[in-house]
Amino acid sequence: MQCPLLYRFRVIDKLPEKPSAAATRGTLVHAVLERLFDHPAQERTAPRAKALIPGQWDRLLEAKPELGELFAQGDEGAELARWLTEAEALVDRWFTLEDPTRLEPVEREFFVETELESGLRLRGIIDRVDVAPTGEVRIVDYKTGKAPRPEYAEGALFQMKFYALVVWRLKQVVPRRLQLVYLGSGDVLTYDPVVADLERVERKLLALWEAIREATETGEWRPRPTKLCGWCDHRAVCPEFGGTPPVYPLAVSPGPLGEVPPPRAGAQELPADS
Repeated sequence: MQCPLLYRFRVIDKLPEKPSAAATRGTLVHAVLERLFDHPAQERTAPRAKALIPGQWDRLLEAKPELGELFAQGDEGAELARWLTEAEALVDRWFTLEDPTRLEPVEREFFVETELESGLRLRGIIDRVDVAPTGEVRIVDYKTGKAPRPEYAEGALFQMKFYALVVWRLKQVVPRRLQLVYLGSGDVLTYDPVVADLERVERKLLALWEAIREATETGEWRPRPTKLCGWCDHRAVCPEFGGTPPVYPLAVSPGPLGEVPPPRAGAQELPADS
């Protein structure tokens, strides 16, 4: 949990957040890379992929018209055009890192969910799952930002280990490789997990959920300042910026784990982005 108070704002208070151009660009690029695999292998070229961008952008706008407000309306579309060009550059870079003509994913945008023996449910969406002819599984995640410095790589890999844990519990198969593809910097970060890794992740998740349960009972959700605070939509109600959080909407009283409000929906669920 990057920031307990941010978790509260998002999950318990359900405070709205404005879409950002960077996050929306990431959604667009993910959609393009997903849809590219609808085409035969020989047609999975960079020009074909970039040709998908306008249609996928229209699809996003249709689903969320407010995304159009991200771009200035009085510049004859210049800001939007620059943004779309940046998306094209990210798609182009992907072709320097992977060869889609040689890939046949078994899953794309794959929703996974499992329940641990403790009753805690884990869920997430995996960008791509590849399976080798020998049966080895590779989990791939696209990132439109830059790769972290080596000292921060473990944090970046935690989400991937989360996915690996879910797949292991679902399929009784430990993924052979976890792969993060950073389109912003042109880097690929890989990790080959073993059972002990996934068992450690499971213990960490259970400890995290216990911390969430305790904070839910007590109402004590403390901010955890980082350099990312400057990008947070909730600075106006954050004590670190002189703000006052809204009145806590839940009764402050002890209760069993099953009564803890869930991160998104359903009881005792923990999503990959907690």
